[in-house]
Amino acid sequence: MTASAPADPVWRDTERRPEERVDALLAAMSVQEKVAQLGSVWPGFETVTGDVAPMMEVFSQSPDFEEAVRHGIGHLTRAFGTTPVTAAQGRDRLRGMQEQVVAASRLGIPAIAHEECLTGFTTLGATVYPASIAWAATFDPDLVREMAAAIGADMAAVGVHQGLSPVLDVVRDHRWGRVEETLGEDPYLVSQLGAAYVQGLEGAGIVATLKHFAGYSASRAARNHAPVSMGPRELADVILPPFEYAVRVGRTRSVMNSYSDVDGVPAAADDGLLTRLLRDAWGFQGTVVSDYWAVAFLRTMHRVADTWGAAGAAALRAGIDVELPGTLGYGQPLLEEIAAGRVDEALVDRAARRVLRQKLELGLLDRGWSAGTASADVDLDSSGNRDIARRMAERSIVLLDNPRGLLPLDGVGTVAVVGPCADDPQAFFGCYSFPNHVLPHFPDMGIGVRTDSLLTALRTALPGVPVTHVQGCAVVGGDLDGLPAAVAAAEAADLTILVVGDRAGLFGLGTSGEGCDAPDLSLPGHQAALVEAVLATGRDVVLVAVSGRPYALGQYQGRAAAVVQAFFPGEEGGAALAGVLTGRVNPSGRLPVEVARHPGGAPHTYLAPPLGQNSANVSNLDPTAAYPFGHGLSYTTFGYDAFAASSPTMPVDGSVDLTVTLGNTGGRDGEEVVQLYAADPVASVTRPVTQLVGFVRVPLRAGRSARVRFTVHADRLSFTGRDLCRIVEPGEVTFRLGTAGSSVTDTVSVLLEGQRRTVLGERVMDTPAVVEQLD
Repeated sequence: MTASAPADPVWRDTERRPEERVDALLAAMSVQEKVAQLGSVWPGFETVTGDVAPMMEVFSQSPDFEEAVRHGIGHLTRAFGTTPVTAAQGRDRLRGMQEQVVAASRLGIPAIAHEECLTGFTTLGATVYPASIAWAATFDPDLVREMAAAIGADMAAVGVHQGLSPVLDVVRDHRWGRVEETLGEDPYLVSQLGAAYVQGLEGAGIVATLKHFAGYSASRAARNHAPVSMGPRELADVILPPFEYAVRVGRTRSVMNSYSDVDGVPAAADDGLLTRLLRDAWGFQGTVVSDYWAVAFLRTMHRVADTWGAAGAAALRAGIDVELPGTLGYGQPLLEEIAAGRVDEALVDRAARRVLRQKLELGLLDRGWSAGTASADVDLDSSGNRDIARRMAERSIVLLDNPRGLLPLDGVGTVAVVGPCADDPQAFFGCYSFPNHVLPHFPDMGIGVRTDSLLTALRTALPGVPVTHVQGCAVVGGDLDGLPAAVAAAEAADLTILVVGDRAGLFGLGTSGEGCDAPDLSLPGHQAALVEAVLATGRDVVLVAVSGRPYALGQYQGRAAAVVQAFFPGEEGGAALAGVLTGRVNPSGRLPVEVARHPGGAPHTYLAPPLGQNSANVSNLDPTAAYPFGHGLSYTTFGYDAFAASSPTMPVDGSVDLTVTLGNTGGRDGEEVVQLYAADPVASVTRPVTQLVGFVRVPLRAGRSARVRFTVHADRLSFTGRDLCRIVEPGEVTFRLGTAGSSVTDTVSVLLEGQRRTVLGERVMDTPAVVEQLD
C-alpha cells in the first residue's frame, strides 16, 4: 500500500535547492507515480472532428480523464486548442482540469499545460501572426523575438506553460507541405530567427519546444513522414546547427523528436541523437517530448517494436521523457515492461527527474501554488499584438520583380482584382492557425479574428478608384468556367492585380500544410491556366503569390508588369499587401527560400556544390532559380562601397572583420538587408558554391549612409570533414555581399593560416554585425 503524502513535504519548500527538492519528491514516489509523470492526456479528444494531428483515427480510444490522472500526469494537451473556447472559458476549463489532477493523485502534482503556437497562440480569437516562413522573409531576429514574447505573455496569462514551437527544420525540398512552418532553407538564417523566437517565448515564462529533431524536412520526395536518406555530413552541417544554436544560445527548455527515420533509425528510438548528441555533447538540460503519437508510431509505422510497451521502452531508452498527446507506450504498458525486467527503473527515474525539475522551474511544485492564478481578463488579439502582426507582415512581403517601375501604384485608373486568393482572408493564414486548424470543423463560427481580404484592403487604400473583382478559379479543384470573366475584367481595366497561391490545411485538405505535399512546384489547381489567360490579354498585370511554399514563377518573368511574393502574412496581411502595392509601405522582405524557374527542375535549395548548380555539359536541366535566396527589391536604391577585409589573412582559430559602406541612393527611406556570403574554393570534401554567413537589416533615410562591419570567426567557416569531425581547413576563403545568386560587391579573398584545426565542444556560431550611421 502506498503511504500517504506528508503534510508539508520538503519538495514544496522554495528555500531549498532545486536538486534537493526534486530528489525528495522522486524518493517519495512509487514507480507508478513516476511513470505517470511521463504521460499525458488529451481532454476532449473524443469530441474532435476532422484531423488536427496525424492518423487520429488509429488512436481514437481516449481514456477516461479521471482514470488517466489517478496517479498524476505529466502534461495536459491543448485545453485551448482542441475546440473553440473563449479565453475565459479555456482558462476556467484548464483550472478545473488542474484542480482535478491535484485532487485525484496522492502527491497532488499539477500538470504542464501545452499548446500550439506556431502562428500565434492556437486558440479562438487569438492574434494570427504571419507564418514562420514569413518571419524568415523579414530577416529580423529582433521582431521575431518581440512577437514570441507577446505570444508567450498571452499563453502565460491563461495558465499555459509550454508552447510547441519553433520549427527549426531546414528546408531541403520546396514540395514538402510543411515549408510554411519553417524558417527557410539556410541553417544560419534558421538559427538566428529560431533562437530569437525561443528567447522571446522563454522570456515570457513559457517553455519553448524545438521541433522536429532531426531530419524531418529532408524526407524522400518531400512526402510527410517519409524516410530520410541523408549522410552524416549533411545532417551535421545543414540540419543540426539551428537546434544546437537554440540549445546553446537560445537556452530552450524542451525538444520534440522528428517523426521520420534517418538511414533506418527512427528519431524517437535514436539514443545517439536524443541522448549522446543532444545531452552529452550539447549539454541540453530540459525535457524531450514526443511528437504526437510518435512513440506509438514505433510500433504501427516504423515497425521496430511489436507491442505498445516495447515501443515505450525504446523511446524511453532513447531519451524521450514525455509521451504526447496521450499515453499509449508509457503508462501501464511501460509498467509491465519494468515488472518483467525488460526496462531498468533507473531510466524512469532519469526521465521523471527531468519532468519534475521543469515543473519546479514553472512553480508548479511550490507551496501555495493554485490553479486559479492565471489572469482574470486577457485580450488575446490586443492592439499591441496587431501592431506586431502588422509590422511582421509588412516586412515579410517580397517584391520579386518590377522591371518598368509600375509599382507603387500611382494615378491608376481602374483596377481588376482577380484570382482565388483575392477575396479570401483565410488565404493569409498558415495551417496551424486556429482558423485553418480547428475552425473548418465549426463552419458556423467564422474565422474568429478581424481580417480584411486583399480586395477589401485595396478598396480602402484606393478611395475613388473603381475596383472590380472576379475569382477566375478555385485554389484547387473546380473548373475553368470562370476564366472568360477573368479575362474580360482584365481587358476592361487599366491594371489587373492577379492574386494566386495556397489555402493552408491539414492532411490533404489544403494545398500547403502538414500532410499537404506537392508533386511539383506548379501553381495548384487551374491557377496556372488563369495566369496564362490573364497575361495573354497584354494588359498590365501585377502577379501576387500568397502561399506557404515558393511556387515556380520563372515562366512569368518579363511577362507580368510586377511580381510580389507574400508568404502567409497573417491577419494584417491584407492591409500590408495593399500598403506595398500602393507605396505606403516600402517593401523590404527577402526570400528565405529560392523561387524556382521550372516546376520540376529544382527540388533542392541553393546550398549545393558545383555539380548541384547549372552544368549544361552534364545535364540538360538547369536548376538556376528564377529568384534566388535572399532576393528582394525596394522602391529605393542602395549602393555598396569600399568592401574590404581588416586583414588578408586570419588564423584558423582567429577572426576577420569585413566592412562596407552602404548608402541609400534613392528618393525615399528604406531598409536594406545586407547579406554576407562565403565560399571555400578548394576543400577536402565538396562544399556549397556559396553560403550565408552573416546578415543585418539596416534602415536608412534617403540620401544617408552607414558603415556595416561583420566579424567572422574561423569557426563560422568550419565543416564536417572526411573523418566526420568538425574542422577548419587552411586555405583561401572568399567573401562577397549580395544574394545567393548575385553579388553587389567584388569578392574579397582571405587566407586561413595554420594547421587543420578540429573544432571540439562549443564554437562560435554567429557573425556579429555592427551598424554605424554616417552623415
